[in-house]
Formats: sequence, structure tokens, C-alpha cells
Amino acid sequence: MGREGEALRILDHLPADWPEAVLAGRVQTGDGPSPVLVRNGRLIDVSLTAPTMADLLARPDAASVEGVDLGSIADMTFRTAWSDGEVELLSPVDLQCIKASGVTFAVSAMERVIEERARGDSAAAEGIRADLARRIGGDLRAVKPGSEQAQALKAALIADGMWSQYLEVAIGPDVEIFTKAPILSSVGWGAEVGVRPDSAWNNPEPEVVLVCDPTGRTVGAALGNDVNLRDIEGRSALLLGKAKDNNASAAIGPFIRLFDGAFGMDDVRNAEVRLEVVGADGFVMDGTSNMALISRDPEELVRQAAGANHQYPDGFALYLGTMFAPVDDRGAPGQGFTHKVGDRVRVSSPKLGVLENIVTTSDKAPPWVFGVSALMRNLAQRGLLGASV
Repeated sequence: MGREGEALRILDHLPADWPEAVLAGRVQTGDGPSPVLVRNGRLIDVSLTAPTMADLLARPDAASVEGVDLGSIADMTFRTAWSDGEVELLSPVDLQCIKASGVTFAVSAMERVIEERARGDSAAAEGIRADLARRIGGDLRAVKPGSEQAQALKAALIADGMWSQYLEVAIGPDVEIFTKAPILSSVGWGAEVGVRPDSAWNNPEPEVVLVCDPTGRTVGAALGNDVNLRDIEGRSALLLGKAKDNNASAAIGPFIRLFDGAFGMDDVRNAEVRLEVVGADGFVMDGTSNMALISRDPEELVRQAAGANHQYPDGFALYLGTMFAPVDDRGAPGQGFTHKVGDRVRVSSPKLGVLENIVTTSDKAPPWVFGVSALMRNLAQRGLLGASV
């Protein structure tokens, strides 16, 4: 896509209280990708001390690490897929595994059941949605996963022929945790996000992303877009990998806000997340959700992702799930929402900022070519491999 408009400044995309926040991210320098901190309004390159984000976030003193002052962030312009600028912002994770938790909101649970029953056919979804909402919607929103009430509801739904594998993870004891994207494949703020060209029913999934260190301790949070292909997953849950893991299908950013005295897990629990989609065709979709509606506590999701049965020596990022499952008709009545190339997607939350991306197809997005071996060679060439914790 050609570039348009003036270079962007980042301040409108930072948390509302950004002068009090410590933000961690990655930028593309002339030498290669470098971890940075935004502290006291300055952009600081910390690669000489922590050459990867995994190194930085494993440090107990991550927020105070010193580095090379690159200047005032307020004075910098940032490059995007649609505008030129001085600084290219990358995804703020590198060697961390990128995991996701699914069906953590009642609304998304309903929509997964609808996809399954519609077999990926958006035209059939409207009638199924109305029937399920009438029969189980209220009960599902009220039930605590894994509780006796959940077991009773499960038995009743099985007896009624209404049970689904999605309801199993929505109200059962075990959460759905899956690998969203390979290490180093996520894209950041200002990048293109990709949907498969053979998908006719898809949507953004605006989420909060927790970032954890190798011990499983949550050290910060960011915004994410877990791009979702509803028709492909709807055909079979065994196609989850094809529906979820594609080129440019995982966006995180703009920065990770580190936990400190001014921001922590309670802020995540109560975060309001807004989704805006503006299409080149004039279509506009706008909505908000609140993390307080999540059916499982974020710390429970982290505990189910990591522990005695699964370790992450470089840490991990965990998408917490979404309650957004857009049903607004974009075309013919009953067809629901699907992306079109050129859609501008903004995921925002006051204490985490704004993650903005533009939609293309996965085969047209910049290919993922910089993997772990390329990163190691780059760090070796820069003499940084010994500069770690």
C-alpha cells in the first residue's frame, strides 16, 4: 500500500498518563532491532544491557535499566504502513512465546458455538444466534467456570442436545490455551495485519495481552489484535491453527506498560477496551468492552498457561481473549461483519494507549523473514550476545 499523509507522532497513541508510565518496546535501528524504554518522556535504547526483550523483562530492575538516550519521544515521528517517519516501532516482544486464551467471555463463547453450528457459513449464523441467546445466553453469562452450577448447566445442555466443545472451555475447569504465533512473528503498531485471502468471514479481536517473565510472573501488559478467521475455525475446531496463525495475524503494541505502583493487575482487570474499524468504503464500527466481564481472572489464565507442566525460559505473552464478535452487517442483511482490505483498526484503552494497524491479506503483507537465527546472527555481529542478565 502506498504511503499517505504526514509522518505520525506517537503521543496520541500512548497511555493517557504516559508521563507517569514506564513503557518497554522495540524499535528498528540502523544496526537491527533494539529494546527500548520510554521513561520520563525519553526514548532509551537499552540493547547494550539487555539485547532482547526477553532479557530486559527477566530483570527485576527492568524499569530502571540505563541505556543510550535517543531523544524526546514527543519530538520523534514514527513510520507506519501508511506514512513515513524517523522511527519504526516493532512488536514489543521477541523471544517470548506468543500464547492466547480463548472463549474467556460469554459473548465470545456464544459466537464460537454459532460458528461451529453454522459450519463457517455467515448467512446461517443469525438464526442460530437468536436461538442460542434465547435458550442459554443468560445462564452462560452468570455461571462461574468449573463450579457445580457449571456442571449442572453442562448436564442440562447435553440432555438438550446443545453441548459444544466451546462451552466445555467456557464453563468447564480447563481454559483454552493455544499458541497464537511463532516467536518473532508478531507485528507492532503501525504495521499491516493480515487475513487469509481465502477467508470470507473474519474479524479483529481486540484484547489485553499480559507479558510474563520466565518464572510466570506478570511484568506488564499491552494491547493486542488476535486476527480471527471465523469461517475457517467454524468449519472445524481442528483448523484453529489455520484460522489463527498466519502471516501478520498477531499484532501487539504500541508498547508494554510495565507494572509498578501506578499500574498493575487491578488496572488490567478493570480496563475498558475500545475497538474502532474504519473502512475505505466508508464503513465504521465502534464499540467498547470491559475486562471486568471476563469469566476467568487474568491470573488464573496465567496459572493455566505456565507452571509445573509447562515452562517458558524466555517468558511468554498471553492474549486474554475478547468479548468482541462483531455481528454488524457490512453487506447483505444477515451476513454480519467481515474485513476488507484497507480497513484501519484501532484497539485502545486509556492506560495502555492505542494499537493501530491496517488490514491487508496475509500473502500481501510483508513476509516474515527475520527469525531466531537471524536475530542471533545480528546480535553477534553487534557484539551484544554477552550483554545480558
